Amino acid sequence: MLIKKMLLLVLILAGCYAGAATLQELQKKADSGDAKAQFNLGVCYADGDGVAKDLTKAVYWYTKAAEQGLARAQYILGGCYVNGDGVVKDLTKAVYWYTKAAEQGLALAQYDLGVCYERGDGVAKDLPQAVYWYTKSAKQGYALAQYNLGVCYGSGDGVAKDFTKAVYWYTKSAEQGHARAQCGLGVCYAYGTGVAKDFTKAVYWWRKSAEQGNAFAQYNLGLCYDNGDGVAKDLTKAVYWYTKSAEQGYAFAQYNLGVCYANGDGVAKDLTKAVYWVTKSAEQGFAPAQEALETLKRR
Repeated sequence: MLIKKMLLLVLILAGCYAGAATLQELQKKADSGDAKAQFNLGVCYADGDGVAKDLTKAVYWYTKAAEQGLARAQYILGGCYVNGDGVVKDLTKAVYWYTKAAEQGLALAQYDLGVCYERGDGVAKDLPQAVYWYTKSAKQGYALAQYNLGVCYGSGDGVAKDFTKAVYWYTKSAEQGHARAQCGLGVCYAYGTGVAKDFTKAVYWWRKSAEQGNAFAQYNLGLCYDNGDGVAKDLTKAVYWYTKSAEQGYAFAQYNLGVCYANGDGVAKDLTKAVYWVTKSAEQGFAPAQEALETLKRR
């Protein structure tokens, strides 16, 4: 979400001077009540572009623009209240401004407002309302909202459980490159949840997610290579993906990697490394690892 906000600011700032040759001209327009100029001036203060960085002044100008109904300013102002940037952190005010922007159809605001309702941040927790706003945002193509909406349909949070719709929204998000959606979609294909079971497609989506660093997808991909599910069995590649996942702290992967070193599966047998990885897993409370550790220490 922070990345999306930063990208939004950069894109907006890129056009900041399109209608104003100088910062002085922008200031003049802002002082005269031009909402877009007020917002852009706030961006300049937030980024320290052409003026000393000053988040308090940024909030001042965002507020001026927001009070005139500029959706982008309302959304960014909501984010300021969430993070306490230039203003005292206040989730209730964040929800107020997110709502103003969301009601004007701004997809990012609709998504963040959905998050607030899902978590109960600044507003009473209300899962149906979260789904309502996620849907508004998802239909505009916002990948994070599409993923969250898929999760809601998969879990039945705020909406009747519907795995087919969960797959639909996961797919929409996954096709835009969202790693968690890709991973979730892989799980659906692996188990035949909401879609025909297809390990080849599961591997396809897990690989997409794994290549972006998703630890769960990396583990699942390693498991596919270990078992030959949806891909030719290849223990070397299994070890490769188990390692990627294990290095991020995923206990299942750490355990399987330790077993690979203990047995010499896809890697040179190495009891020291086996104990190391199984210990890492055991320390997280993974019962099979705790049991295996006792066996390994007796070797």
